[in-house]
Amino acid sequence: MSPTRPSQPPPDDAPHILVVDDDRRLRDLLGRFLSDNGYRVTTAQDAAEARSRIASLLFDGYVLDVMMPGENGFDLARWIRESSSTPILMLTARADASDRVRGLEIGADDYLPKPFEPRELLLRLKNIIRRQTAAAPPPPPSGAPEVVRFGPFTYRLDRGELRQGEEIVRITDREREMLTVLASRPGETVPREDLAGSGEVSNERTVDVQINRLRRKIEEDPANPLLLQTVRGIGYRLYVD
Repeated sequence: MSPTRPSQPPPDDAPHILVVDDDRRLRDLLGRFLSDNGYRVTTAQDAAEARSRIASLLFDGYVLDVMMPGENGFDLARWIRESSSTPILMLTARADASDRVRGLEIGADDYLPKPFEPRELLLRLKNIIRRQTAAAPPPPPSGAPEVVRFGPFTYRLDRGELRQGEEIVRITDREREMLTVLASRPGETVPREDLAGSGEVSNERTVDVQINRLRRKIEEDPANPLLLQTVRGIGYRLYVD
């Protein structure tokens, strides 16, 4: 894996990939290889560092090593899947079929045993990102408002962009999906099933968890919400200006 460095860095809108591997040499080589092939790349040496990166940056794909000290790649993938449908490619030194099945059950999109051919990793990564793009949520329904305002926040439905004043508020894919549904029906009660989405990890049981996380970003007191309120036994309502 010895690519030639490009004369120009990847553009700002290039897909952003997080590579998580405790092997520094492989981590650096993957970072350079993906950069040379048009990706923006951030790296992390373990799950703790990865969580910190995810908290402050938006990613279009994850490359996760399975066998890491401390929290392993399966645990990290499971945590990511609690709030995001961003594509995950798992790497492992073990070619055990049970490991592959476990990763796919958690919600990983693909699985590549080590050692691997870099071009194969590149193709697999491109494919899972392409599938994610093709499966992106549909645009807001006809007649929905372009922008809604609630408290100090504005939300643009066409862009899935949440702002507090002039500052962009980072939200996960699932939070964006739910906020789009709520904002397209301002002031109406939206049943939980309408917020569950269609992804394999989306269901009514996880809606409450995602709503609580979204409240932590938009409510002064998440325990006593004013903007995103619960309608007991039914679902939720977004109060807009």
